Amino acid sequence: MSEPDVPRRAKWRETGVTPRREGVGVGRPERLVITAVSPSVASGAYPSKRAQNDVVEFAAIVVCDGAMEIGAQLRLISPDGQQRTLPLTRGIGYTFSTEVALDQLGVYEFVVDAWIDRAATLRSKITRKQAAGQATTNEEEELRLISDRPTSDRVTSRNERVIVDRLVASFGAWYEFFPRSTVSAANESDELQPLRHGTLRDAIDRLDYVRDLGFDIVYLPPIHPIGSSFRKGPENSPIASDGDVGSPWAIGSAEGGHCAIHPQLGTFADFDDLVAAVDERGLELAMDIAFQCSQDHPWINEHPEWFSIHPDGTIAYAENPPKRYQDIVPLNFDSDQWRELWAALADVVRFWMRRGVRIFRVDNPHTKPFKFWEWLIATIRHEDPRVVFLSEAFSHPEVMLQLSRVGFSVSYTHFPWQHTPYDIEHYMTMMSSGDRSEFFRGSSWVNTPDILTDELQQGVRQAFVSRLVLAATSSASYGVYGPVFELQVSAAVPETEEYARGEKYELRSWDLDDPSSLRDLLRQMNSIRARYSALQHDRSLEFQRCSNARIVAYSKTAPKRRTLVDVRDDPVLVVVNTDHWNVQESLVTVVPTDIDANLGDVFDVEDLLTGEHYEWKAGDNFVRLDPWVRPAHVFALRSLRSPLG
Repeated sequence: MSEPDVPRRAKWRETGVTPRREGVGVGRPERLVITAVSPSVASGAYPSKRAQNDVVEFAAIVVCDGAMEIGAQLRLISPDGQQRTLPLTRGIGYTFSTEVALDQLGVYEFVVDAWIDRAATLRSKITRKQAAGQATTNEEEELRLISDRPTSDRVTSRNERVIVDRLVASFGAWYEFFPRSTVSAANESDELQPLRHGTLRDAIDRLDYVRDLGFDIVYLPPIHPIGSSFRKGPENSPIASDGDVGSPWAIGSAEGGHCAIHPQLGTFADFDDLVAAVDERGLELAMDIAFQCSQDHPWINEHPEWFSIHPDGTIAYAENPPKRYQDIVPLNFDSDQWRELWAALADVVRFWMRRGVRIFRVDNPHTKPFKFWEWLIATIRHEDPRVVFLSEAFSHPEVMLQLSRVGFSVSYTHFPWQHTPYDIEHYMTMMSSGDRSEFFRGSSWVNTPDILTDELQQGVRQAFVSRLVLAATSSASYGVYGPVFELQVSAAVPETEEYARGEKYELRSWDLDDPSSLRDLLRQMNSIRARYSALQHDRSLEFQRCSNARIVAYSKTAPKRRTLVDVRDDPVLVVVNTDHWNVQESLVTVVPTDIDANLGDVFDVEDLLTGEHYEWKAGDNFVRLDPWVRPAHVFALRSLRSPLG
């Protein structure tokens, strides 16, 4: 396996394009300055991100002293190496821009060229002098003399990059389930008939259910052999009994490590059939990548230099005081053999790519070096730009943002802990402010195997409903850990966010036909997301003013994207009652510019959840939300008429 090299910034191909200044007289400084090139992240240190077929505005501010006419162009190199030169049109002030649909996967590179157009400058001067009745003989002669060299003081911006991913990297509905808990049982608590360990074949049987709910991505926790040393029992007990299955994240045993399948789940033939079955149903398979080991992982003996050893000779296990994970051993990225370790981890990803996996959910990436992820993701994406990486980094926002800068396609967010309208608006706005919208894509998850928030522990249906609506509409990417979500499981280990009898540590069985299930709402929300393009991106997210601090409202408008999908481009307005126990009323102020309408317009507002229609206007509109009946509205806004017309 090849040794990794620390990544370097992309260089211009042999196309005659170099970031340099041209045409400036010897010893004379240039007169043009290019600033505010966009899209850009950290002045070009990292690439921007877009989805395939997004229409991207390339822009820059170009200034010059005096009354000079300025010309500008975009030089764009597509992932296949083809270069295009496109004129930039001057808009308000000194802003120059153009729009381009990016239809290839991979990395685009671009620079902005600008120059003084001396011929245009003279023509403008001649026109103004003639209008004033002044002689223009000298200017006309100057124009004749420079006709063969009409530009000068040419400058070029620094190199910038845009990574174009598949749409699923920014817009997708994720559904997580444990293959080992896919077996039905008439009486789960019958100790005389213990549950059978589910298999990958059983997981195939679950796919039609997931597809019927309208999800895009099936995500499976680790499917590798599980260590027996220090295996955890139910509810993270440090003592396991015979028959306890352990945590799938304690990877590795005598049967193999990260490139092996747990024997009780099946064989590689079963896995290949699962991949094929996922593809046949129009779904995508996401595989968990957890770069950590059990104390029985083959690497412990084969590569002890990849692990940390305490002074007493014991191997260091994972800790996050006061939590202790004796069944999991972290890798030592400070090892002198870090290059070999990096290469081995990249080979793990390649192994599963060869078996058809193109989406990877990465466990705890914030505990590994940023440079490692920058190298790994760039290397894998160079080999196959279809690959998508989801970051599970429930860490400080700045750490989450840096992981996105260095390459992660999409990231979990702190959405589960944003409960009030203020929290929701503040957090969502913070994560999309500045240049963050250029590289950070958030994925809002209502729950995970580790996260059962106090809000959901209340155990009321409307809490699950409102959280689902918020997650599925505020973020183009969202996920649920099912089927515990649709069944509204709310029992927790006391004083924790861990599920009581959680699937992380034991087999469970779920009644998917339970009449109280939220499956119909899940299906409806995913259908709405598929039909309305405004919900398929996050760039237009705009919070609306509400007179009640328990009501949150926000709008989205359709993105600029070339697509063959039959979707509607109506603006969408979402209004949610965050009080799960009481009726709340509010005035919602709709700002016309946010919904691409004219001041004073009257709207037909259709509630996509109920089919009911209302008449709203730009300005204040009344809402009343009873959480026991209707916790939320998801409105499509269609202009009816103008009061003046």
